[in-house]
Amino acid sequence: MRKLLYFLPFHFTLFLILGICVQYYFRIWQFDFKVLAIIHLLFLGIILFINFRKSVTFLTFGYFFFIGISTVFIQEDANYSNYYERFFTDNLSVVLKVDKVLKSSASHDKYQVDVIQIDNQKTRGTVLLNLTKDSLLNQLKINELLISKPTFLEVNAPLNPHQFNFQKYLEKQGIRQQIFLDKSEFKSLGLGTRTIKGWSEQFRDLVQVSMEKYHFERDELAVITALLLGQRQDLSKQLLNDYSRAGAIHILAVSGLHVGIILILLLNIFKPLEHFKYGKTIKTIIIILILWMFAFVAGLSASVVRAVTMFSFLAIGQQFGSKRIILFSLFSSMFLLLIFNPFFLFDVGFQLSYLAVLGIITIQPKLYSLIKVKSRILDFFWQLTTVSMAAQIGVLPLSLYYFHQFPGLFFLSNIVIIPFLEIILVTGIVVIFLSVFQVLPPIMATIYGFIISTMNTFINWISNQEAFLFEDISLSLWLMLASYGMIFFGIRFFADLNTKKVTYFLVSCIVFQSLFLLEKVQKNKKNEWIVFHKTRQTVFGFRDKNKVEFVHNLDSIQSMNSITDSYKIAENVQESFTKLNSNIYFYQNNPILIIDTLGIYQLKNLKKPIVVLHNSPKINLERMIRTLQPTQIIVDGSNYKSYATRWEKTAQKLKIPFHNTSQKGAFIKSD
Repeated sequence: MRKLLYFLPFHFTLFLILGICVQYYFRIWQFDFKVLAIIHLLFLGIILFINFRKSVTFLTFGYFFFIGISTVFIQEDANYSNYYERFFTDNLSVVLKVDKVLKSSASHDKYQVDVIQIDNQKTRGTVLLNLTKDSLLNQLKINELLISKPTFLEVNAPLNPHQFNFQKYLEKQGIRQQIFLDKSEFKSLGLGTRTIKGWSEQFRDLVQVSMEKYHFERDELAVITALLLGQRQDLSKQLLNDYSRAGAIHILAVSGLHVGIILILLLNIFKPLEHFKYGKTIKTIIIILILWMFAFVAGLSASVVRAVTMFSFLAIGQQFGSKRIILFSLFSSMFLLLIFNPFFLFDVGFQLSYLAVLGIITIQPKLYSLIKVKSRILDFFWQLTTVSMAAQIGVLPLSLYYFHQFPGLFFLSNIVIIPFLEIILVTGIVVIFLSVFQVLPPIMATIYGFIISTMNTFINWISNQEAFLFEDISLSLWLMLASYGMIFFGIRFFADLNTKKVTYFLVSCIVFQSLFLLEKVQKNKKNEWIVFHKTRQTVFGFRDKNKVEFVHNLDSIQSMNSITDSYKIAENVQESFTKLNSNIYFYQNNPILIIDTLGIYQLKNLKKPIVVLHNSPKINLERMIRTLQPTQIIVDGSNYKSYATRWEKTAQKLKIPFHNTSQKGAFIKSD
């Protein structure tokens, strides 16, 4: 791993990433494209004509940093003169083109669509289309054109602290607005110009129809289409949960694992070509073509394209057989992908894939060399174990940061499944093509379905071993980065024991411990009162140092897990639950009055409280304000919207601070 620090492609990619992050988060480049082109020409001219080596090196690093800034600026549709938001008018007519089919919600089918025309103006830009579910409405196809007169809406930010930020997620996909339509509000214009993604979808639809004729069980077919076609829309929530808890969720997404297995298989199949002149080159070309054919079959989704690009470069690197060349290939593929789309950097799948492969390349050989196994069978399983462990070490801190759980039996699920995944993938590809030509023997379909069903049963058993599933793990961004510091210096130390490396490793441990203690001290100083937003319900949170008490009026605690769990995990606190059974609470000696449907507020000696309006009380708000002189009025999600709108106007007129959680999100009062 030390060589990585002196590896030039690593430095170039690092400065590119820094440039991407700076432009994305701080928007430092606000000039037009002409100025951008001039700066690029200046950089290239200076680098070409300066002979001093160190100056050229630093200028090159600066240039790659600027390339990162440029890619973000170029990729953002909002920077172009024909961006769709610039042409908003009353009663506008919009032509949309379906670009991607997304996973549906309970009430809507969801699509990523391009806004290609507003009235007579050609435009660019992408929005989220939410189409009301209708049994008579067929699913839209990629490249299908729609005409409508929609209302463009902002994507809402999360209303409660630490909940998943869908707004930020879509923004990283280049989507800033959404539209809602039902079948009466748009007209299909048929298919537009076919793209390769459209042809891929048509082929997958053909495969889907062909496979359904063989009467696979629902979960079997869902796993087959996820494994081989990249379609996860039909996976049940329970099945996804089982694979996640078993540490095998990566099996259900066509990604680096699948492409890597196919690459290893192809390298072995075409190895005899190496005995011929130019055989290695021919072998590499054939392998890359087959990998991209698989990407076509799998739908050319972003994750598949990333994986195939990465392993195409690795296949080229494998031709030379040098670890240095393989690292060069890895960072070259990352560099190319980030040039093509800098927002890949913020995709969790992209981050996990590259960290896993980097872990395998750099850590696995060191783990494998710890034990020498003479038996070929045992050596195979030991090699597989070290690959799984190296990949897990590479992604562990990031996985804990994003998903807050660690499946202790991940190695068991991977050791059992991955050796057979090659068979499952190869057999699955054969099953697909035989089914398309309607010559698939029923016995083969039955056997293949049984294999998939057995895998699902095994994964379900692993997921139910709750003693080995460590959940609700809180890891902050800084602790995650410090964890990677410990891993980096720890691997270097154990690979080559010496005083200098011991010192670096111990320092990294001290940094991690210091950050952990600092966060713990800050946590134990924190006190706050929170009014969460919950539709038609009331949920409060009273935080006292490392404990939080949730006060609620819900029948089931499980129905508010999405609110309470995200807060508990992110803040790393202990939780307790209490039913809402009083109209008066106190926070730091400040009275909190809950006014419910009874409308009672004239309490003795109660002055200047914080007032929470709950369950749409029928009260004269102006009279209540003059009586109690509240310091703050809060309206939670249990109230009618029409009531909240009327109350807000009254509060504004009397200049009383007013907070509506359905608009502003949770109300937080802290020391």
